[in-house]
Amino acid sequence: MKKILLIFLIIISQISFAQNSSDCGGNVQVCGNTPISFTPTGPGDVLESLGGCLSNEHFSIWYTFTIASSGTLTFNIDPNVFADDYDWAVYGPDVTCSNLGTPIRCNYSGADGPTGLNMTATGTSENAGGPPFCSYMNVVAGQTYYLIVDNFSSSANGFVLSWGGTATLVSPFNSAYQPYPFMEPGSPGANPNDPREVIICEDPAIFNFTTLSAGIINNNPNFSVSYYKNSNDAISGNSPITTPIAVNTTDIYYYAITYAVPGAPATAINRCRIPGKFKFIQRAITGKDVTLTECNNNNAGTAVFDLTTADVIADPTVTKKYYPTLTDLNAGTNEITNPYQYTSAGGPVYVLITSTAGCTAIAKITLAFHPVVVVNEATLRSCFIESNPSTASFDLTAANVTGTGTGMTKKYYPSPTDAVNQTNQITTPTAYIAPNGYVYVRVTNGNGCYTVAKITLIVLPPVKSTVLVDKIICMEDKTTLDAGPGFVSYLWSTGATTQKITDVAVGTYWVKLKTGECVTTQTVTVFPSEQPVISNIDISTNTITVTVNGGTPPYKYSLDNINWQDSNVFNNIPRGDSQIYVKDAYDCDPIDVTVVVPNLVNVITPNNDGINDVIDYSALAGKQNLVLSIFDRYGAKIFQADKTNGYKWDGSSNGGKKVSTGTYWYSVTWNENDKKNTPIKFSSWIMVKNRE
Repeated sequence: MKKILLIFLIIISQISFAQNSSDCGGNVQVCGNTPISFTPTGPGDVLESLGGCLSNEHFSIWYTFTIASSGTLTFNIDPNVFADDYDWAVYGPDVTCSNLGTPIRCNYSGADGPTGLNMTATGTSENAGGPPFCSYMNVVAGQTYYLIVDNFSSSANGFVLSWGGTATLVSPFNSAYQPYPFMEPGSPGANPNDPREVIICEDPAIFNFTTLSAGIINNNPNFSVSYYKNSNDAISGNSPITTPIAVNTTDIYYYAITYAVPGAPATAINRCRIPGKFKFIQRAITGKDVTLTECNNNNAGTAVFDLTTADVIADPTVTKKYYPTLTDLNAGTNEITNPYQYTSAGGPVYVLITSTAGCTAIAKITLAFHPVVVVNEATLRSCFIESNPSTASFDLTAANVTGTGTGMTKKYYPSPTDAVNQTNQITTPTAYIAPNGYVYVRVTNGNGCYTVAKITLIVLPPVKSTVLVDKIICMEDKTTLDAGPGFVSYLWSTGATTQKITDVAVGTYWVKLKTGECVTTQTVTVFPSEQPVISNIDISTNTITVTVNGGTPPYKYSLDNINWQDSNVFNNIPRGDSQIYVKDAYDCDPIDVTVVVPNLVNVITPNNDGINDVIDYSALAGKQNLVLSIFDRYGAKIFQADKTNGYKWDGSSNGGKKVSTGTYWYSVTWNENDKKNTPIKFSSWIMVKNRE
């Protein structure tokens, strides 16, 4: 592999070299047995007489070579154009340019095509008309020879010089001296014979050629590289480029790899050079300063920027690294590792752009904000829902939350977090049922920027009349219902649209009271007053005591529905039926009950004489639950007269035994046959005179 590289270097590097200094003293050292390609273009500085079979120079070049290992040596000069007539001569061994002597091999055959030394020819010097090849040479290690190659045709077509035989020529370009392959600079050109292309990243470019040396030498010891503006200087070592210079992309530049053992004399091996050539190709890139504009959403003061969207260069193959400051970029510190989501309060960041050719550029990205979406807080008021008065139906879209700007879109959410995260969106904003509270609207402009505004929701509660209250009237009466002043309109269940309605009977009514835009339905009931109830009547001799429940005290009492008294006791009531009237504080139609005051019997003589033998209340048998009860003086019940015994008592106990003569108490109870089944109790005493 190394030999192939060397051949390539030697062949390519010497094409089109003009031999303007072709004297023997300006010879080219041949290093190794690799072919040499060359194009002489003149006779050199001195038009020399060459001696032997040759006359004067035409287009010629001088070589010198030293034998590394003994053996036979041949070479072949092959013109690039067959019709060219090449002649040559070999001098030596161990002669000097000032005293070359007669050539030991020489050929001036005048034949077209290849010429040189081979193993079959026998002559050592051939003149015109002779064979184009001479006999090989037996050479010994350490011997040095000179070779001149002259193009008698004087055409700039060039030739290739290749070596043969068993002998080898000295060269440091082998594994003994060169452990690693040399690395040609740059990249191959478009065509195989084109110079290598070395990238430059500045325009105009000042290039330091020594930056290529380490790569070319590839750690091979005792080798160095020098650089030249033309191939002549590269082969001769004249006028090397020693400082950075301005370069261009049109000229070809040359380098030469040389070997030199430090402190060793300038032997043939130390004169060995491998030239090469290259040109520069401009790959400078330029970054473009750009501005990225994002949303300062909700006026948070920061935004999330995707730095990778900044169009700092059109080349999609470059790599980019982002830094918060130019100092960080130059130092390679604090790289922004997530440029897709870079949170910033604005200002510059810097991007280092690197092309696939290794060229770099710097661009500034200015981070800016779109104008803030200006919003206002708003308040919505809506009338209560009758079925749920703590709530109302709100048209959120009616809230004037936007300030300046067009193309705004709005979405509504129950909380500020939902508005920011776009969760739990209110999907029916025109009919949003809610109590008092807040909702939040995300207002977004055409740039996609948003701000969240608060909408206060106020439920307008029912406004009821404070004067319209339930009433109690007598069932037979009428009344007036007044909703009071201050309402926009009135609508009663009767159809009336006035503040008041009159001649209102017992019943339930409603009125729709309008306040602003809200209508409150208020229900009012006219109750019938509760009738008092005669719960009990006690009759004691000729006194009637009336017990009343219900209704509204104080009660009034009457026996004739004309004259009324506050007392519930009537005295001196005659025997027979009496009518009791009662009314309460509402003075409604009174209730009444018929009361029977029985005939008073105070003595019985149960002796079977037919006179006063029994107490007999069978005259009241038509009353409900009629019972006659007899009690002794201690209050013990000793007899009960009811339907089973004809409501009579004959002065005996329940066992049929005559009671002792004495005074006994009795009561007669029943329920009147009226609507209330009024309970009546008649109490009195009786003297029983039993004769034993």
